[in-house]
Amino acid sequence: MRILMIAVTVVLGMAAGRAVAQTDILPVDEAFQMAVTRDAAGRLQFNWAIADGYYMYRDRMAARETGTGKSVQLDLPRGQAMEDQNFGSTEIYTQQATASASVDDASELRVRYQGCKDHSICYPPIEKIVDVQSLSIADAVFDPLAGSDSADTDPSAGFKLAGGTSTGLIPTLLVSGGPLWVVGSFLVFGLLLAFTPCVLPMYPILAATLARSGEQLTAGRGFALSAIYVVAMAAAYSLLGIAVAWSGQNLQIALQSTYAAGAMALVFVALAASMFGAFELALPARWLNRITSLQSGRRGSAGSAAALGFTSALIVGPCVTAPLAAALLYIGQSGDLRLGAAALFALGLGQGLPLIAFGTLGSRVLPRAGAWMVYVKYLFGLVFLGAATWLAAPILPPTALLAAWGIVLICAGVFIGAFDHLTSNASNRQRVMKTAGLLLTLYGGMLSLGAASGSSDPLHPLAGFSGGGRPPQAAEALSFDSAASVAELKEQLASASSSGKPALVYFTADWCVTCKVIDKNALAAPTVLTALGDYRRIKIDLTKPDGLNRALLHDLGVVGPPTMIFFDAASSEVPATRLVGDITAESLVASAQQGKR
Repeated sequence: MRILMIAVTVVLGMAAGRAVAQTDILPVDEAFQMAVTRDAAGRLQFNWAIADGYYMYRDRMAARETGTGKSVQLDLPRGQAMEDQNFGSTEIYTQQATASASVDDASELRVRYQGCKDHSICYPPIEKIVDVQSLSIADAVFDPLAGSDSADTDPSAGFKLAGGTSTGLIPTLLVSGGPLWVVGSFLVFGLLLAFTPCVLPMYPILAATLARSGEQLTAGRGFALSAIYVVAMAAAYSLLGIAVAWSGQNLQIALQSTYAAGAMALVFVALAASMFGAFELALPARWLNRITSLQSGRRGSAGSAAALGFTSALIVGPCVTAPLAAALLYIGQSGDLRLGAAALFALGLGQGLPLIAFGTLGSRVLPRAGAWMVYVKYLFGLVFLGAATWLAAPILPPTALLAAWGIVLICAGVFIGAFDHLTSNASNRQRVMKTAGLLLTLYGGMLSLGAASGSSDPLHPLAGFSGGGRPPQAAEALSFDSAASVAELKEQLASASSSGKPALVYFTADWCVTCKVIDKNALAAPTVLTALGDYRRIKIDLTKPDGLNRALLHDLGVVGPPTMIFFDAASSEVPATRLVGDITAESLVASAQQGKR
């Protein structure tokens, strides 16, 4: 209890500290105070007084004539070099920024600039209307279809995001209720995620940790060990967010790759084989002796629980969830480590609350050691084998996946007694188990046989034997145009707008295993084919990260693939339609229908 309370206190302290820091953020016009004068040669001189702790991007400053949209050349001094986590090497201005321009016939100029607060938020692009004669300055209404001639100096012109570049789950929650509301919401999100397949393998891992206490496992000790396990898991989330903020690297590149998914699947296959008795997982004798000596003071069990909890956080790596993506995006864009890390910690803590209940009640509801533990090992082995197949599903061909599930079911049938010999006085329980085992083995055999015939549908595994042995043909896939830079994306959106069509922008990558599932299932569904028929479909491939697609990620507020953004016919993002992570046909159709309104 003490460890859990300390962890919660730290998280609330981080959020409270962030709440104090939030009040220090200045309104944009106070952070960047703009003034316009005219020099002796008649040139316009733009001046910005930049508040302490703030900076402006040199390459985000642009101007154009309001009537014609013609770009106006700004003469800008050199800025300070900065290694930006999204754009690489760039230049910024601190304390003061200046620019000059010669204007001949225009009566008004639209001036755009953008800046950030150090290690905090980045403001959306700011636009001001400057009267060339009076030199007065007025706020400009954001123009979603700014002229394409400013593409090089203003990459975000040409489309409008829902709420600007600072949109996202955390900024929305911040506006609704402040930092403590953000942390509380992420705790609830984590609790909801606790009932997904990602978390299921953690139960046997935690059970194995608790089992080491043997007869000494009381409810209090079970609570302590499971709380340590969960706190360590939540800490891994926070450190992951901090690492993302410092390195600027995308989470999915490391954890959503084909190699990562395959490696995790193999780990679970090895764990399943150990549960089935193929071999015993054991540490070297020297390590065991050390652990035994530490366990005399109960430190060893706590240490092993913490280590397992920390590494177990990697299990959810292949699961891309909206809260996790939102937190990483917020940390990466704003640099706000305290609130981002606190939100991620709360997310992990929420995921672990059922685990704590399991660890606390386990000592009361589970019977004492006996023959039943053999069957529990078999059950855990089947859980690990199912988790391995589920993790490998996106990288396996459909027929191979069907065969893999067939093998899992056959193993389940064998280990629950499909081929055990029953005597005439066998109990009803034994007969029921044998019947269930035979049914599982039979269905598993049907899946394997269907896979051999080329079928991929688990509900119709033998369909490949009908119609001359040919499996049903898959639905025709949707075609997508490609865009590799902000300029290309703007051209595609402008083309869709001129045709009066909405647009879908789909961020994907070859290494994104979740994207493969979406391509195979959601995008192939007949309802999706119909819903997206009128859309201009644009695909952005992030297989090989470079400066151009990192700029796309930043400007569109995307943390990584898979992400889908829906734009209306005016090239404005449709609010509340963005999809991140595991995208279903139903959610895709719902967003697509909103984009047509």
